[in-house]
Amino acid sequence: MQNSTLLNEILDYNRKFVEIREYEKYETTKFPNKRMVILTCMDTRLLELLPKAMNLGNGDVKTIKNAGALVSHPFGSIMRSILIAVYQLQAQEVLVIAHHDCGMSGLKPEPVIESMKSRGISDETINTLSYSGININKWLHGFDNVNESVEHSVGVIRNHPLMPEGVPVHGLIIDPHTGALELVVDGYKA
Repeated sequence: MQNSTLLNEILDYNRKFVEIREYEKYETTKFPNKRMVILTCMDTRLLELLPKAMNLGNGDVKTIKNAGALVSHPFGSIMRSILIAVYQLQAQEVLVIAHHDCGMSGLKPEPVIESMKSRGISDETINTLSYSGININKWLHGFDNVNESVEHSVGVIRNHPLMPEGVPVHGLIIDPHTGALELVVDGYKA
């Protein structure tokens, strides 16, 4: 069982990590030192690159990750997390940071649905979702242009009826190879 081996490796490492008190160098509070919340992509290349490219350390920011750094629903968990960061966790600015060469760029729903079916999801289940009012093709569709995607997410956040006025919402794109940042939306000028 490869999966149980991976889990056991993680748990073994964790026991040692705690035993030798490695956690002490990461101690901080729940409030972001730099008073910002970042929505970014879950891409593996950004795990360490993005914070290093922005001079961010443990405790500096609240980070929310999903596929594509997208706010696809104004009352979904992403927007709720941003609002909680602003209202309860002292975030004063919001950054949406997407990246070039994203898996969501040009993502078409058909191959995803075919992959689901090949792994045991039935046509009946897909049809039930459709009959229940869920447009699975729209839900699984990525984006066609990363700049437009960033502008859209920034707009949803900035214009959200529960977002207080005066909170800058910035939009950026990071190069997943070099860490270079490209400004798409300057929230100070919006």
